[in-house]
Amino acid sequence: MQLGFVSAIVPDLSFDEVLTQAAEIGYDCVEIMCWPPGRADRRYAGITHIDVTTLDAAAIARIHATVATTGVAISGLGYYPNPLTPDEAESKASAAHILEVIKAAKALNLDVVSSFVGRDWTLSVDANWAKFLRVWTPIIAFAEENGIKIAIENCPMLFTKDEWPGGKNLASSPAIWRRMFEAIPSPNFGLNYDPSHLVWMQMDYYKPLRDFASRIFRVHLKDARVDRDKLDEVGILAHPLEYHSPKLPGLGEVNWGRFLSVLGDSGYKGPVCVEVEDKAYEANLESRMRALRQSHDYIRQFISK
Repeated sequence: MQLGFVSAIVPDLSFDEVLTQAAEIGYDCVEIMCWPPGRADRRYAGITHIDVTTLDAAAIARIHATVATTGVAISGLGYYPNPLTPDEAESKASAAHILEVIKAAKALNLDVVSSFVGRDWTLSVDANWAKFLRVWTPIIAFAEENGIKIAIENCPMLFTKDEWPGGKNLASSPAIWRRMFEAIPSPNFGLNYDPSHLVWMQMDYYKPLRDFASRIFRVHLKDARVDRDKLDEVGILAHPLEYHSPKLPGLGEVNWGRFLSVLGDSGYKGPVCVEVEDKAYEANLESRMRALRQSHDYIRQFISK
């Protein structure tokens, strides 16, 4: 496996600076964020380390030169919008930009784009299904035609009042993953698997490593700590951030040694990328870089250089 991180945590840095810092710390790769230029309303969104809307031959050459100079690979491109939002203009814009990111991945000789499926959070899974098929069937077909795999992260996006009650990402559970892959059976449609979300949902985070081995295209390394006292007070029907916190690897409840052992035994040999969303390390760039160093040093004991 190759140890990397998700570039969303360092919006202050340019693409060249991201890879330079990654090399200095000792990372093997980075998942590069490719949002459309501009601001975004939620945390970790709107970061543009590669602008796919202006990606020409000169830009591609500069990117390859930085990769060669630093020795840090690009594990894939990331863009995590809500293509199933009830706002049709936003939905169409998100789907269109996913296609641009796919084109960019092909132009850069990469093989994976990571994203969210999205969801109308006010509707049931069944009520979202027709739009899911309408939006994602052509996207996956386009990805397959271009030799790109789509890795859907399993974050429910169900944390705050504006995401209640259904969350803003349909792909939150094994039952839904199975239904998605049966409906769109392309071998280019899979998961960017993050075990931390199964922790706070009280689910087995090892079992999907075996059950969905052929569909796990990328892996995010984020931990979660469940506050049992708060959970006993508010219950699982409360907003999830009332009883759990995203943490750096090793500071939550994931057994990373066993997780990476089971992941390796499943046949996975690709990138595993630290995703920093720990508020204790977000005061400034120095704190976030410290989070990346600490996460690297902790996970590196399980993954040789």
